[in-house]
Amino acid sequence: MIRAIIVDDEPLALQHMKLKLIETGHVEVIQTFFNPLAALEEMKKLDFHVAFLDIEMPGLSGLDLAEYIQEWNPSIYIVFATAYRDYAIQAFELHSIDYVLKPIIKDRIDKTITRIRDHILLTAELPVQEIPPSLRIECFREFAVYHQNEPIKWKTAKVKELFAFFIMNYNSPINRDSLIDTLWPETDYQKAKIQLHTSISHLRKTLNALGYPNAITFSNQSYSLQLPAFQCDAHELEQLVDDMPKLEENNVQVVERIIQQYQGDFLELNSYDWSITKAQELRLSILQLLQTMVHYYSNHHESHKKQHYLQRMCQLNPYSEDGVRQLMQHYIDIGNRAGALAAYHDLKSLLMEDLGILPDASTNELYETVLRSHSNSSPQKVQ
Repeated sequence: MIRAIIVDDEPLALQHMKLKLIETGHVEVIQTFFNPLAALEEMKKLDFHVAFLDIEMPGLSGLDLAEYIQEWNPSIYIVFATAYRDYAIQAFELHSIDYVLKPIIKDRIDKTITRIRDHILLTAELPVQEIPPSLRIECFREFAVYHQNEPIKWKTAKVKELFAFFIMNYNSPINRDSLIDTLWPETDYQKAKIQLHTSISHLRKTLNALGYPNAITFSNQSYSLQLPAFQCDAHELEQLVDDMPKLEENNVQVVERIIQQYQGDFLELNSYDWSITKAQELRLSILQLLQTMVHYYSNHHESHKKQHYLQRMCQLNPYSEDGVRQLMQHYIDIGNRAGALAAYHDLKSLLMEDLGILPDASTNELYETVLRSHSNSSPQKVQ
């Protein structure tokens, strides 16, 4: 038998729901509440599978009560009951298993109970997976998520953005109102709250289908994402920079792999305003790694690889005169005068066209050194 509670501030509607549930032959209604606040206080003393909630109630709406129930016990199934179809279509998405329209029709409630029974049986029969599904998340250049190398299809663009925001704030609780302000800044609060609930529900269902049940939790008015195992290029970069070991032959390939993953700025093509600060932080991190690789290969006299990472530094930060001077000096050291001059002229053109300035004194001095070295070795004057 499915054990249920009903919360509805309308006595006739509550009794009608109770009668219809009992008539299915599969439900034991263990408690009913006219007052949602009373339900909130008493529910922790009860053992039940499903809560049937009216949406519009004084003191505490069904939506808010559902959040408290999910915070307390995510395994409780939620069924919303409402007389308003448009409202129901949005409201039931708060991690609910179904919604029913008032007045309750027998065939409709039978379908709901069948769905709940199927879920309970499936949950009981599913084996515990010791190895979670393979989830790969790419954040550089464009946000993409793959499960077993197949791209995930998102219900809506907003669900995709919501997951990206969770990944950026992984392991950190995100206040519900802050989440609304960030992802729905121009939307009325109540409407934005419903849209958040809808997106959270779609995201939960997607993650459940991938083998990550209860990945999103709600506690103290905040959401958190917890995934048992996944790969994320941005997280790998952050972890490497935080735990940066001394580069040795046995770990340099790991650093090279992580650098190779950086194919563009964090969520660059997604144009999420909230990602700009993180993108700047990660760009600085990759530049730091590139500089480390330059020093490593310089010390190991691997000129070709040193040049490769110097060129990547200049590509990522073309206005950096320090980076360009390092590249020029490298070309000088290997006898590539043309490369040194080209690096200087590329920088000079960029600074003039974009900023209206000339290279600084140190860069010009290095350039003059290149010119003088050629004059000393050749009777022809360099233009």
